[in-house]
Amino acid sequence: MSRHKASYLWNRNADLFRILKQTFSSKTSVVMQQLTKIKGLPIIHHDGYVCELPPKHRFPMRKFHGVFEHLLKDGIINRSLQVIEPLQVTKEVACNVHQEEYVDKFFSGRTTASEQRPTGFVWTPELASRVRYETGGTVLTAEISLQRGLACSTAGGTHHAFPDRGAGFCLLNDLAIAAQHLINIGKTNKVLIVDLDVHQGDGTAFIFKNVDSVYTFSMHCGKNFPFRKQQSDLDVVLDIGTGDKEYLSLLIDYLPFILDSFRPDLVIYDAGVDTHKDDELGKLNLSDKGLFERDYYVDSTVIGRGIPCATVIGGGYSQDLNQLSNRHTIVHQAATKVWHVQGL
Repeated sequence: MSRHKASYLWNRNADLFRILKQTFSSKTSVVMQQLTKIKGLPIIHHDGYVCELPPKHRFPMRKFHGVFEHLLKDGIINRSLQVIEPLQVTKEVACNVHQEEYVDKFFSGRTTASEQRPTGFVWTPELASRVRYETGGTVLTAEISLQRGLACSTAGGTHHAFPDRGAGFCLLNDLAIAAQHLINIGKTNKVLIVDLDVHQGDGTAFIFKNVDSVYTFSMHCGKNFPFRKQQSDLDVVLDIGTGDKEYLSLLIDYLPFILDSFRPDLVIYDAGVDTHKDDELGKLNLSDKGLFERDYYVDSTVIGRGIPCATVIGGGYSQDLNQLSNRHTIVHQAATKVWHVQGL
């Protein structure tokens, strides 16, 4: 390695060290040691993304392990060269968008049964821990993408959480927390959140409805949860049964315009696979090929403009955890191709 290249990498990693220190405090060195070993597309994963749920619970919690196992088994990633483990998000960072009272109650287990009911979960210490790892993972993914150009989490996309409450399997809004945190510490000025989950990111839209520094773009099925929608900066409402061709045509119509007019410093991309034809809660009709084309288009269009991109996996629901987990790896497959094509 040339002296110039080595100096560049040192300065880049030193800058990231300063960001991480502001996020994860005294344990930053643990993450930094992992980062120095990364060769290739950074993958942010933690075994703590999973916790036990009651039998027959509707949320497919085990998919997060399944995603990681498929990535390794199928040779999409190399564990020793690409994987970084995040730390749990701190109260201070979570309070960038959530009310302190809510964060305190959630972290300590003082939410009431009536407050827990809309979330779909009963609070346990293990649940709180996994949510903090997942949110920390999204924050770290966004931070690393600023340095490496592109980074992917194996979880994330909890866009239904509001400042004062959780909803729809979402307890902390990781997308909003990551965006606002990086703005607050001065590492980015404008963030675009591209939410292609089948459900509108109502919590994210509400959080940023009067915030000029964050643009919220949601393409979602109109006749689906949440039944009371919020107003994003741009909502593209899809009919039930929308398939690959129409979906991709609409995305191509809107995404370049948003990028060129808003001119973000960072894109956070929620690549939900509940748009798939076999999803149990989706109501759209995308194929595996359509999902890959969608994800590749988003990543390549963003990276092609010199804008860093952080991806999370978003929603996806199926009793067949093997198929679902594999479906969630499509965004990592697309990102890997973009990484190589763009020469990152």
